[in-house]
Amino acid sequence: MSASRVVTRFAPSPTGFLHIGGARTALFNWLYARHHGGRFVLRIEDTDKARSTRAAIDAILDGMTWLGLDWDGEAHFQSEYADRHAEIAHQLLASGHAYKCWMSQEELAAQREAAQAERRPFRIRSPWRDCGSEGEGGYVVRLKAPQEGETVIEDLVQGRVVVQNAEIDDFVLLRSDGSPTYMLAVVVDDFDMGVTHVIRGDDHLNNAFRQLAIIRAMNWPEPVYGHVPLIHGSDGAKLSKRHGALGVETYRDELGILPEALFNYLLRLGWGHGDDEIISREQAMDWFDADAIGKSPSRFDLKKLESLNSHYLREAEPARLAALVAPLIPGANADLLERAMPVLTPRAKDVNELAEGAAFLFKSIPLDMDEKAALLLGGDARDLLGRVHQSLARLADWTVEATEQAVREVAETSGVKLGQVAQPLRAALTGRATSPGIFDVLVLLGREESLARIADAQTGKDQ
Repeated sequence: MSASRVVTRFAPSPTGFLHIGGARTALFNWLYARHHGGRFVLRIEDTDKARSTRAAIDAILDGMTWLGLDWDGEAHFQSEYADRHAEIAHQLLASGHAYKCWMSQEELAAQREAAQAERRPFRIRSPWRDCGSEGEGGYVVRLKAPQEGETVIEDLVQGRVVVQNAEIDDFVLLRSDGSPTYMLAVVVDDFDMGVTHVIRGDDHLNNAFRQLAIIRAMNWPEPVYGHVPLIHGSDGAKLSKRHGALGVETYRDELGILPEALFNYLLRLGWGHGDDEIISREQAMDWFDADAIGKSPSRFDLKKLESLNSHYLREAEPARLAALVAPLIPGANADLLERAMPVLTPRAKDVNELAEGAAFLFKSIPLDMDEKAALLLGGDARDLLGRVHQSLARLADWTVEATEQAVREVAETSGVKLGQVAQPLRAALTGRATSPGIFDVLVLLGREESLARIADAQTGKDQ
């Protein structure tokens, strides 16, 4: 780390929502800045007006806020700095580090075809690079990239990376309409925003050598680079939607994942701290540094994310979970949901399963029975339910202990195992064959509702 204050940035393109790889990049930059007492800058790279959308911008901001990745100052929008980008291009022209190029598309195509025929990488070689005269019509501005020697990057993650300068072509800085290219805009913005550390996916590693050529031509301070291996699917292939390459909002709104679970999971995708799996935000800020980022691609595993989410569901405040679950259940009562959470969370891996597990609390008599529950009400089940109803109706206290004792006594006097009573009782109370502990269910439903459901199941028609 340099002696100056660390400044990192996250610079997404708003042509889509905040996907899982971008969220991890944002997280690593946020943690690096927070760990070193620096600043974290958010810059929306919205120069592609045809593909950038307000909905995508809002989704990026919303996703980062939900994950708790707060940025310092206002969010920057790259499109607002186009004049500044063009200004630097003209400075490079004036200093001889850039030149005007009138190459036609036909000339470029001919060079590309020649490279393919000779089976060599295509590198643009413009006849205008050292030409003293000017052409006619529209032109682009190209950087006069160094052609001899080599460029070395001491990467925080990749280590020492060397590229021969002959491999870097004279790329475009300003298009023929005067608009700046991505390669120029990124460098200028990073300099103007004081970015000291550029941490991003290793698919940008080649860009770093081109961007360094601009930085050195301007005699600007060079940032420290850290290029993180991309995330792969569980099968080792490039991450796609079938692996879980979804927008952050999908994990929240459709999969029922808590932000702290996704934060923890993304942190462990390519970074580690010994054998620690459960890592809090405070620990992450204290422990995180680039030297623990792995050089190999990490693999996305939805089951591991769900396992982490199960842990955080059990740790979460019941009132918070009740507020998340209530909109998913018609007619839900937040107070009852809050009381139910301690018995529901041990059985759930996401918010959707919490809602599914709590739905029985708000059903109306007669209950809709699922197929397995209906089967539990056959045979002697209704006779047993009648005895349970009588036993429970005599209780003075409606507690877990009291209801359990009453049901056990029915099983004992009937000469059957507890399960032979509990299973039809579960079906009668919930309409399902699975539920939280049956005595917890009785207490949550309360005396009146429990007895009414048992009586309805006991006297109801065959399912």
